[in-house]
Formats: sequence, structure tokens, C-alpha cells
Amino acid sequence: MRPNVPSDADPGHSPVTRDGVVPTPPTPPAPPEAVAPLMRGISVLRRLTEADGVSSLSSLEKATGLARSTVDRITATLARMGYVRLDGRDALLAPRLMELGNAYLASIRLPRLLDAHADALADELDESVSLAVADRDGVRFIHQATRRRAMSLSFRIGDLLPAERTAPGPLFATEWGPAEWARWRARREADPEGRGFPAVPPREGAYDDFEARTESAAARGWALDDQLIEPGLVAVSVPVRDPRTGRVACVASVVSHTSRHTTDSLRSALLPRLRATVARMEQELAGAPGEPAAQDGGSPPPSPSSTPPPTPSGLGGLAAWTGASKQELGREFIESLARGLTVVTSFGEGRADLTLTDVARATGLARATARRALITLEHLGYVESSDRVFRLTPRVLGLGFPPLSMLPLSRIAAPHLAELSARVHESASLAVLTAGGDEVQYTARVATSRIMSVNITLGTRFPAYATSLGRVMLAGLLPEVSLPERLVPLTPRSVTDPVELLTVLERVRTDGYALVDGELEEGLRSIAVPVHDRDGRVTAAVNVAMHSSRRSVEQCVQEILPELRATVHRIESELRVAGMFRRVAGV
Repeated sequence: MRPNVPSDADPGHSPVTRDGVVPTPPTPPAPPEAVAPLMRGISVLRRLTEADGVSSLSSLEKATGLARSTVDRITATLARMGYVRLDGRDALLAPRLMELGNAYLASIRLPRLLDAHADALADELDESVSLAVADRDGVRFIHQATRRRAMSLSFRIGDLLPAERTAPGPLFATEWGPAEWARWRARREADPEGRGFPAVPPREGAYDDFEARTESAAARGWALDDQLIEPGLVAVSVPVRDPRTGRVACVASVVSHTSRHTTDSLRSALLPRLRATVARMEQELAGAPGEPAAQDGGSPPPSPSSTPPPTPSGLGGLAAWTGASKQELGREFIESLARGLTVVTSFGEGRADLTLTDVARATGLARATARRALITLEHLGYVESSDRVFRLTPRVLGLGFPPLSMLPLSRIAAPHLAELSARVHESASLAVLTAGGDEVQYTARVATSRIMSVNITLGTRFPAYATSLGRVMLAGLLPEVSLPERLVPLTPRSVTDPVELLTVLERVRTDGYALVDGELEEGLRSIAVPVHDRDGRVTAAVNVAMHSSRRSVEQCVQEILPELRATVHRIESELRVAGMFRRVAGV
């Protein structure tokens, strides 16, 4: 019996007509073994992604065609997993969801192996450089090295573009067979303007020569985008081939604007340097163990010691976690959805190709449960299989990655600051050090509603040496940053002797927090904890500030510090996920 779920047979894009109506071409029925709750949950994640990461629950009900009670249960389960935040009547994608896309990116290893080469080329040319992979008849970005300009690129990692409107598209199409071309023609006929690709503006008739451009790309070994995506945007692309198979592993592109380059200058000035970089990328692939982008075959199964625990497992394993979640949330928690998404995270670096046994072992699921999840994911296009070996597809990046990949540190921290402020009933802030380390700058803040409160606006700067925020960051970064030559007394309590300040900073480094009492302003007491990035480097700080009459120094340490540390731990956890394959702004 077919599960009663919305059709997601081709979830990469949803072509619509000019009237805004989604056509209903025949789609293959879901296999009898498909997990209906997993299909429904993925449908909700897709709609949230299409809504740029936030949607009301009622809008999700309309977009998915699911009952409101079903949407509520799905979002409650996703919230329990840390993949979604519920804010009143709205559901918001949370950075933790990026671990699904991270599993795919880690499994193919291409960003890890090649992104430094792309970044170096972007610096050399002062132009944006991207890496893309094929997703059926579309193209998805897996790395972006962009330039900061008034007219900058807005493509995000995971964004799906139609192959015919990109420079990488013809290069991927050189490897298409009759079935792939038939699918592309059917999609073009159903959606001639490309409205099923929300990452680009609709456009009709500007790329009817795609087949000819593909033939040209096959002959030349490179391809151009001459304002196909939108006026003014030009790009040149070269395929990066896997030396072991000769197939296109990914495509590297240099993207510019017509105010800086014409297609002729792209060919003459940039193409030779792009080709040189691609040659170095292919050398990197040749020297890397395994087959990072092979289309067939598989890597050795993971050993028990190298297999990480399932994402939500904690110390008790997936079964214990789902059991506890079910006991706490009752019927609002959908175990089969949580287990199915955990199957995605069983893949990763060194685990690109897994057998059913590998997946069951990595997740702790019964083989029958893992098998049904894999069948469902394969039906939806997120997993492909060959010779009983499974691997993730680029489509996984469509589950929240594009909007989440643009989140700066301030937005990652904001909901956690709000929760902290609500728990301690005091103002909470996030700040970073300015260049040189002389000042702290506030980048996120949640204030309490009091008659007398700490009034600081975003962007405010204070001397780093006189603030708790500055001291925990200075303590973690010395001697990379230096103290000001002249320490000005801001209050009678301000530490202005350099030797004494260094002693204070050493104690802060040892204690892991800083408490400043009346040194920035009389009556202002604050306590701060550093925020570390993926590499353990201090990158920001969070503090709680209050009037000195509300809590003693001892109470700050006993009552505020544990809550502050727990909040920073949650921020760092999301920052590690969000920063695995991209640079988080503000870090």
C-alpha cells in the first residue's frame, strides 16, 4: 500500500507554470517499504528551505498538503533533534541541520582537498571562484570564494541552478547519456522559464543553444557563461577530473562582472590561470588516498573504532535517545523520522560508500530499520546505490544548507542569548575584537526590560582592556594581539598598570572567564566567557551585564557563570557545524 504522502519523487526542483501552478507529471510510486514519516519530514525541511529558512506552521501546512497535527509533530521532532527552532507560530531552520549537508561534503572530500586552491586563485585574480558538482540536470555549489564588493555574488553553498544557465552546466552535460538528455528536455518543456530554480530569476529563451554549447565545451575543455544567469554576470569554467576515472569530479569557475571583464578577457586573461589551478587540483586528487569523487565502486567499510556515534545519541546511543525523547514528548516525537535523518549522518569522510551493514553499525539501528530508511532516501534522490553500496547525492545540500550557509555568528548566537537573558533576567551580549585588539564591538545583544538597565546598542565599541568581553578575548589571543601603550583610567577602579593587567589576563586565561566590576563605568558589573571556533581559537565572547546592586561578585560566579558557560557551549556546538565547510562571518 502506498504511503499517503506528498509526491517527492524529484525533490531537487519543483517546476511551475506561468500561472504559478505546479504541474503534475507522472511520478514513480513510493516503494512499499518507504518510511512515510521520513518522507513527510523531508518535505517540511524542503519547504522551510524554499522559504529561506523560516515559515509559519500554517504556511507549512499549506505548502506540504499535510494536516496541521502532522506538521506540529514533525516540527516538534525536528526541534528535539536541534534541526529546527520553534518561535511561537513560526519554525526556523537551525544551524545544526547543516550536519546533513556536511555529511555529503565530507564524504566527497572535494571541499577539503580543493578549497585552498580555489581561495588562492580568488586572491590572485581578485575575482570570485566557485566549485560546483552536478545534481541531475542542475548544478550545486560546494564552495564559494567571493570578493566583497558593492555588486557581489549571492549564490550560496547548496544552491541549485539549471545546467543550461551556467558555465559548469555544459561541462557536466558532456557526460550525459540519452536518458539524461531526455530528462532535461522534459523539464525544459514543463518549465521553460526555470521557475523551479528559486536561486536564479526566471528567464525564457536565453539558453536554447545549450546542446551546441555542450558540444563546444566537449571540444574545447572549458565553457563560458555570457550573462545567462542575469545581465552583467560572466564566468569561465574548467572541469576538475578525477585522475583515477577520468570523469568530471567537479567544475571550477571564475565569476566576474562585465564592468571588470568581457568574455574575451575571461578567455585571454583568466582562463590560463584557472587551468593552472585546476591542474594543481587534479594533482591533489591524484595524491589523495581513495577515490573522492568516483562514480562507481566503494571505499572500505568503516571500522568500529572510526565510526562516530549517531548525531543525537549523547552517551546512551540512538536507541536510548529516541526512547527518552518518545517518553518526554509522547506521540509528538516521530522516532522513524529521527532515525531516518540519522542515517544521512552515518556518511562522512572515509565513509563515502557504505553497505547496509555499515549504516546499521554506524547508527545502531536494526538492519531492517536502516534498510527502510535507505530505500526511502534513495526514492527521494538523496541516496544512490550500486552493487549494494550506498552513497549520498548532492541533493542532500537542498535540506537547509543554502540559507543556513549565510548565517553570521551574530545570528547563530542570537537565540541562545535570548534564552540566557530569559533565564538570568539580565542583559546578554556577543562581541568581537576589532582589528588590532584595542576595542570590543557588540554584534548581538538581548536586553532585559527594566527601569534601570544596561543600555548598549549594536556596533558600540569599548576599550577591550576595561571590559569582561575584551579581557577573555585578549587572554586567549595574547601575544598575537598587543595591549594599548597607554591605558586610560575610565573609573577609579580601572586597571591601568600594564604589568597588573597582564597578571589579570593570566588569571582570566586560567579561570576561563573574566569578571569586571566598575572598571568601565561605576556600578556596572559584567562577567564574560570566550567563544572558540572549530580550531579552538578564541573568536568572540559572551557576557552578562548588570547593575552592581542586583548581584554580588560571588553571586555572579555562582549563579551566572554556569548558565553563561552552558550558553557558550551551545553556541560553539552550532558554530562547529556551521563552520565545517564555510567561513562564518563574524568569526
